[in-house]
Amino acid sequence: MSLLRTCIHGPDSDFALDTKQFLNRDDIGIILINQYIAEMVRHALDAHQRSIPAVLEIPSKEHPYDAAKDSILRRAKGMFTAEDLR
Repeated sequence: MSLLRTCIHGPDSDFALDTKQFLNRDDIGIILINQYIAEMVRHALDAHQRSIPAVLEIPSKEHPYDAAKDSILRRAKGMFTAEDLR
């Protein structure tokens, strides 16, 4: 609820702290976050190395999706070689 509240009221100094708290909770399996908002806390998302909770960046109506900024796609590309994709 805290993260949703922060998103509604706009980014502030607590936004990064709220994100880190969500990333460390054991009762959350998946975090859906707008890619535009994810850019505001990119440092926290990039530092998250555990597989759970999974962080999925989704597009918004106001901001187009940019695959180059998606941390999951960047990690996935590092796991495969050109030979694997043939």
